[in-house]
Amino acid sequence: MSVVIQPLPPEAIDLIAAGEVIDSLAAAVRELAENALDSGATRIVISLFPDLWRLQVADNGRGMDLENLRLCAKAHYTSKIHSCEDLWKITSLGFRGEALHSLAQFGNLEIWSRAAENCESGWRIAYNRQGKPIEEEISAIAPGTIATISNLFGNVPVRRNALPSKMQQLKAVQEIVQQLALCHPQIAWQVLQDEQPWFNLSPGATAKEILPQLLKSVQINDLQALQLTLETPTEDPSTLEIVVGLPDRCHRRRADWVRVAVNGRIVRAPELEQTIIAAFARTLPRDRYPVCFLHINTAPRQIDWNRHPAKTEIYLHSLDFWREQISQGIEATLRLSPADLQSAQHQRLSNLLKAAEPQGRYRLNPDLQTAVIRDRDISLMELRAVAQVNKTYIIAEHNSGLWLVEQHIAHERVLYEQLLDSWELVPIEPSLILTQLTPKQVAQLQGLGLEIESFGEQMWAVRTVPQALHQREDCLDALIELSWGGDLQAAQVATACRTAIRNGTPLNLPEMQDLLDRWKRTRNPRTCPHGRPIYLSLEEAALARFFRRHWVIGKSHGI
Repeated sequence: MSVVIQPLPPEAIDLIAAGEVIDSLAAAVRELAENALDSGATRIVISLFPDLWRLQVADNGRGMDLENLRLCAKAHYTSKIHSCEDLWKITSLGFRGEALHSLAQFGNLEIWSRAAENCESGWRIAYNRQGKPIEEEISAIAPGTIATISNLFGNVPVRRNALPSKMQQLKAVQEIVQQLALCHPQIAWQVLQDEQPWFNLSPGATAKEILPQLLKSVQINDLQALQLTLETPTEDPSTLEIVVGLPDRCHRRRADWVRVAVNGRIVRAPELEQTIIAAFARTLPRDRYPVCFLHINTAPRQIDWNRHPAKTEIYLHSLDFWREQISQGIEATLRLSPADLQSAQHQRLSNLLKAAEPQGRYRLNPDLQTAVIRDRDISLMELRAVAQVNKTYIIAEHNSGLWLVEQHIAHERVLYEQLLDSWELVPIEPSLILTQLTPKQVAQLQGLGLEIESFGEQMWAVRTVPQALHQREDCLDALIELSWGGDLQAAQVATACRTAIRNGTPLNLPEMQDLLDRWKRTRNPRTCPHGRPIYLSLEEAALARFFRRHWVIGKSHGI
């Protein structure tokens, strides 16, 4: 279906956020690539000549006929919107009619294009600084568009000299392409530098297939994806796509791969980014951040794109609703599911952390046990306890292989989520007497809700304790540990760690099976609250390859 490029009315121009669109090489790539995506392209080729300040973007989209080609570089001429009302129902990546005009202002712009419908040949047009055609000629090209800008910022040398180094600009271009590829996984991308291949991105069905191409240390089996169909409070149909790096397999030193996209474009959304980071709390090691990409697709009226010229900042309606859905979606994505039985766990044995802890006996706590076991709308795999290794690891068998589960941190995860759901303080008789506490330690215990009062010179009586510590002989030591700082959640982690079964504790099969059944139902079963991986997967396919069971008998006997 052909589209018509026409000028925006003055009242719409006045409402559009002011600012220059093209301020760097990466911005030029972004605007031309977004135009290609808006045209329905499935393949985009970007050619860069940074030393010459030249770039070209070619696509196989709908293209333009001669009439539209003559108008496309004029200021505020666009086919995306036509009135003020259209600003509140934007469905395209571009809409201001500024990008091509800005490119014409700051460089030498040429466009080859051929409409996909009823056009036997294409046209090439060169534009002046005002975006008006100065050269026209027939060109034999395939349907689609090729936009070339040369001598970028040649007429403003001060700006060119103020831009970052070549390497930084190329890195920014790579970031732009990666962001667009995540949001539009069905597109094939080819990027060349000085006519030499730089990088390619293959198309995929979802962002889960794109992410491993961007982060070479991440394998597709390290990722879990979920897509939800939702209805906003205003009854607008929406979808939420979530791709997370499993916390026992991949995480980052910085929050540089916490990405949020809305309706096809990566945006800065601090509130949603913080929601993502909070959803991974107590699943990652200290000072590590998740790998997570989420993509919200909702009705155009839920978004105001007209906040920033680069369209990286938006106003999103129903923010609290989206924060709640994101938290619940990430929680669902991190649970164990039958799919976990089909994917190999790529953890190295050398990365397993050994815990040297005192002996203890595993005691079931039926009161807390009922607090965590809930009905969930997911089918859980069957794990069968087979044996205990070194009084530390439980061998759990399933239909596709076996898992090695570290008993202490699996139990720690169970207890932590129980305490998170039902932090209960119970009276203790006789009271425990603590000595030599600082005022800060006393305030810390009071902040956790414990009843504590002075009992003489440098003595304090503790009259309530967490239920999980109530019957423990080391309750006094645990209270001193809790007094050294941290919020309530940190106290719950410390309590869970202290009360969990110790490594070196022998378990019988019913006890092992009970622990497995409780652990697999937790919300975040992959890591303990400190971020350590809980299980190592040994899949049947991997075992078969290692023992070469696919060999024929004759070959294996040297016949």
